[in-house]
Amino acid sequence: MNWETIYRRKITDVDTALSSIKSGQRVYLGGGAGVPRTLIDGLIRRALVLRNVEITHILTFAEAPYVAPEYAASFRHNAMFIGHNVRGAVQEGRADFTPVFLSEIPGLFRNGILPIDVALISLSTPDEHGFCSFGVEVGTTKPAAEAAHVIIAEINRQMPRTHGDSFIHVSQIDHIIETDSSLPEAPQGGGSEEHMRIGQIIAEMIPDGATLQMGIGSIPDAVLNNLGNHKDLGIHTELFSDGVIDMVEAGVITGYKKTFHPSKMVAGFLFGSKRLYDFVHDNPIIELHPTDYVNDPYNIAKNEKMVSINSALQIDLTGQVCADSIGTRFYSGVGGQVDFIRGAARSKGGLPIIAFPSTSMKGKVSRIVPTLLEGAGVITSRNDVHFVVTEYGVASLHGKTIHQRVQELVGIAHPKFRDELLRAAHELGYV
Repeated sequence: MNWETIYRRKITDVDTALSSIKSGQRVYLGGGAGVPRTLIDGLIRRALVLRNVEITHILTFAEAPYVAPEYAASFRHNAMFIGHNVRGAVQEGRADFTPVFLSEIPGLFRNGILPIDVALISLSTPDEHGFCSFGVEVGTTKPAAEAAHVIIAEINRQMPRTHGDSFIHVSQIDHIIETDSSLPEAPQGGGSEEHMRIGQIIAEMIPDGATLQMGIGSIPDAVLNNLGNHKDLGIHTELFSDGVIDMVEAGVITGYKKTFHPSKMVAGFLFGSKRLYDFVHDNPIIELHPTDYVNDPYNIAKNEKMVSINSALQIDLTGQVCADSIGTRFYSGVGGQVDFIRGAARSKGGLPIIAFPSTSMKGKVSRIVPTLLEGAGVITSRNDVHFVVTEYGVASLHGKTIHQRVQELVGIAHPKFRDELLRAAHELGYV
């Protein structure tokens, strides 16, 4: 039987496909911009006949109606990274949070720690051999689909076809829904003066031929905006956005000097504008892989001059980094920060960087603090931190005593908080 026949036999309507989901099961939703929005709408329509269904996913760029209070008896969300769309439910106790390194999420599915009953995913149209691409979200969605007992797929005509370890054959899919829907898009631009200064400082640290890990947001965009005079940079990152396109077209990002997947831009997922989705479609320089491969510190370290750029909500005077909570209130998740910090630290010529504006709350609060807020989670330990960057400069912590760390961090804090931080350091016995 040829693949076209198999494909046609599996096409059905949303409600029929979703009847495969039973009460008490665990359902995985495709993440990022690969979220299957048509299937989510159908799932909500079935809320009255479902009870105690666990819905799990990483960050999704879409509405999350299943966390609404009125669906509490039907659905319970388990976030492996907390986005704005589920943050309120997690903080109010109506949804759960599983702290886990991004590199280890596929293993939860494959090893049966979080067995998946049904995977709801979004794919590209099949090629001439019957293979669909996972498109913009391969990282945790492909492993979840491979581990699931049932796969229900939206075949979206607007999903770009990405290369790498990013394919599934139509024979492996149980139910197919055909759609023609635009992908969620990320707003571009909007960085502050502080972000631009941080971008300038980091750009000056990056050598020619380096491989970069950076996500989306004001600081990654600011760094990219300051790399115009660099040569032969590469990309190995959990995700990237539109900012890389101009650097590729300018010949700054070539990947020629990469020592792991040379000439390829490696990532786990993508999020940006339609320009990005058009750029990556069937583009042989782009490779997407599951996160246990992309985020494996051993693989990251294979890139010489690996530069990891991650952010923080707070850092204390000893170097402990909090990036997932505000005190006891969970805010985001572990993500890939530690994966890349450790990978870059082990890379020949690598630069692990934590970067953030020195203040928050419109300058009212210092992000560099004597001690983290009570209940705050330590994502990156003081032993892992090498470089910290704010708009006031670079603090080098690796191999430094606590006394030296205090001096380094106070030196890049906002000037109006420096005396206060030094007084606190004296009271704590750090200096």
